[in-house]
Amino acid sequence: MKKLLFVFNPHAGKGQIKDNLCDIVDIFTKGGYEVVTYPTQAKLDGYNKLCKCGQDYDMIVTSGGDGTLSEAVKAMMTFDKKIPLGYIPAGSTNDCAQSLSIPKKMLDAAREIVDGVYFDYDVGKFNGQYFVYVAGFGAFTDVSYETSQTLKNKFGHAAYVAEGIKRLSKITGQQMRVEHDGEVVEGSFILGLISNTISVGGMKKLIASGVCFDDGLFEVVLVKTPKNAIELSNTINEAVLNKLNDKHFVTFKTSKVTFTSVNEIPWTLDGESGGKHTYVEIENCKQAIRFKLKPNDITAEQTAVQCSAGDMIMTEDGHPVVIEDQYEIED
Repeated sequence: MKKLLFVFNPHAGKGQIKDNLCDIVDIFTKGGYEVVTYPTQAKLDGYNKLCKCGQDYDMIVTSGGDGTLSEAVKAMMTFDKKIPLGYIPAGSTNDCAQSLSIPKKMLDAAREIVDGVYFDYDVGKFNGQYFVYVAGFGAFTDVSYETSQTLKNKFGHAAYVAEGIKRLSKITGQQMRVEHDGEVVEGSFILGLISNTISVGGMKKLIASGVCFDDGLFEVVLVKTPKNAIELSNTINEAVLNKLNDKHFVTFKTSKVTFTSVNEIPWTLDGESGGKHTYVEIENCKQAIRFKLKPNDITAEQTAVQCSAGDMIMTEDGHPVVIEDQYEIED
């Protein structure tokens, strides 16, 4: 029987996992897995657990908010082989789940993991640290990790909004030198997002259209520092409406980008603190993590490409099967 390690944050999103745990384990067991559960006890506990024994399992599933998922991916990026990852969202915002169309209902998410197909997803590398879907600096990027867990549990996404509103009067620009693909951009920016997502802070399509989760490219959005309150208002309105014009925004796609500043600037990675830096190098690790997701247009496109390239074969029932990686064949 295949072995599954289920790592979950018991406090995420009002602790809803407590009412669903037995049913989730039952779904995985009926799906042919021997299930081991592990409730995390503190920050980085999930990361440490997976680093210690994650490679002993055939499947890893994590449940919690974006921070819990980020810990799992960071740990799995240290593995010698790709092990499938399932995600059951339980946090207040769940940006990555929204992007990948993972259901909000926990039991539905569990069923989709059992019945799903593989999807290889790009991961970011930030000065040697890994992140799942977004690295950012500037206005509002610290709202997630500076909003208390109590408020998140009580008010959900509204807690983030309230914290963000309090910061409007404190917005200041950061002078940056940005280099990518042989080009240099210099200026003052109030916000920078380097992402692989259609949802940031629970707001869908804030980034841009045409986001592809497995193309090896980030979507980069830099918001120019407004000169006055009216310009700030116009910038916010354009961002909400996804109309990012050159007057207020710099946008591009890239696989690698660097940021240089005179002053140390605080960064966030997947809504958690990423430290203060004067130099940042961000790289895209193409298709580095293997999710298990419900078949959809996103997974179908990748499966078709991999089958044509000989990286996958189709079983008689129409499910794609990944051909073992070369190092596994050699072993």
